[in-house]
Amino acid sequence: MTESTYRIQGATGEWEVVIGLEVHAQVTSQAKLFSGAATAFGAEPNTQVSLIDAAMPGMLPVPNKECIRQAVRTGMAIEAQINKWSRFDRKNYFYADLPQGYQISQLYHPLVGEGAIEVTLDEKDPDSPTKRIGIERIHVEQDAGKLMHDQHPTRSYVDLNRSGVALMEIVSRPDMRSPAEAGAYVKKLRSILRYVGSCDGNMEEGSMRADVNVSVRKPGEPFGTRTETKNVNSVRFVMAVVEIEARRQVDVIEDGGKVVQETRLYDPDRNETRSMRSKEDAHDYRYFPDPDLLPLELDDAFLEECRASLPELPDAKRKRYEGELGLTAYAAAVLTAEAETARWYEALLDACGDAGMAKAASNWLISDLFGALNRLGKDIDDSPVSPRQGAELLKLVADGTLSGSLAKQVFEIMLETGDDPAKIVEEKGLKQTSDTGAIEEVIAKVLADNADKVEQYKGGKEALFGFFVGQTMKAMAGKANPQVVNELLRKALS
Repeated sequence: MTESTYRIQGATGEWEVVIGLEVHAQVTSQAKLFSGAATAFGAEPNTQVSLIDAAMPGMLPVPNKECIRQAVRTGMAIEAQINKWSRFDRKNYFYADLPQGYQISQLYHPLVGEGAIEVTLDEKDPDSPTKRIGIERIHVEQDAGKLMHDQHPTRSYVDLNRSGVALMEIVSRPDMRSPAEAGAYVKKLRSILRYVGSCDGNMEEGSMRADVNVSVRKPGEPFGTRTETKNVNSVRFVMAVVEIEARRQVDVIEDGGKVVQETRLYDPDRNETRSMRSKEDAHDYRYFPDPDLLPLELDDAFLEECRASLPELPDAKRKRYEGELGLTAYAAAVLTAEAETARWYEALLDACGDAGMAKAASNWLISDLFGALNRLGKDIDDSPVSPRQGAELLKLVADGTLSGSLAKQVFEIMLETGDDPAKIVEEKGLKQTSDTGAIEEVIAKVLADNADKVEQYKGGKEALFGFFVGQTMKAMAGKANPQVVNELLRKALS
């Protein structure tokens, strides 16, 4: 682990940035935290609101066990302390999208205590420095609704579909010191949540968003006053907020001003933060234990079931890919970065039926398939080629039916038509030939047509061997087995 060298250059010297993140992750569940209303994204406004979510008098909340289970599993995935006894508190504030006038949250006794995650600062170089970032707590709370100001010229509308949806608030320690570290932390956290299945991590849909706490100080000095920029919804924006907010704070201090503890908003169009309200402290919210909810008490059997349900996590999977499958550190890092990629790769390898093809499968997926998906603007889940078809193509290369260049041609046709490779090879006559008689005939013609180059080759210009291979392959439209061509050419030229 290395210390960050990232600094803001100010008029009075260098400044260090201190960053902590509060990530709100929407829990994957069919119903809300305290009601049976649905949680699907994109429903018509106010169609997923129960009497509890609308705060009708006399409605009592009932905890959703699945939401608690998902938060516990997330805590276990980051090796955090799981608190067998926890309690819900009321956080009082009045806002149009919070019908109760209070939010049910956890302040004093959260469900999950301290944990940590390890991040790699350069994902393209898995051997680059890693950093362990502490997590202070994960507490479970209900989301508020959503105000819409663009539906009417003089009125604001409220959509309560999101009101009461379960959130995990994952609070980091102020351990990050650069935009890159903050970005790496959000990416790694999102990857873990997706592996666990406790949150889909879709930041663009708002199901994962970050409150970015930033302060600056001269290196080695005590922490400065922090600001909190709310609801930042992409990794790129998190990094941008750190940079511009740190720069703003340095300018304020160096101009003789003081940084005010406040809540700010990020405007991506102008790439700036602006003040939203002064920052409240815990006592401003008048927290007290929720009288309608008993404390949560978790038994050993429930915790055991949660632990047993966890999948293999990205760090463990990466080590296995390197150790057991012999993949490079880079390939293992790329294949395990997202749960969907790892699942696709394992389905591909499974369909190959031979662990010896692990490297060939990883190379094809990372270069050929990723390249094609990038070009088509598709995710791996929407790939026009299935893992079974990919395995069939790789097997045709392995058994000599297709050369590398022919396999690329077949792959392009697969992308367009969705047909199986064997069918394409049959219909287009793209089979590689290892027929020595046919190849010898072509070689004889190539050498006869290039007698001067044959003389030069025999006179010691061995680099011309590649020219003869190329001419032979060209004459056979790329269908000759390159290995056989090489062997027969060496024989003919000896």
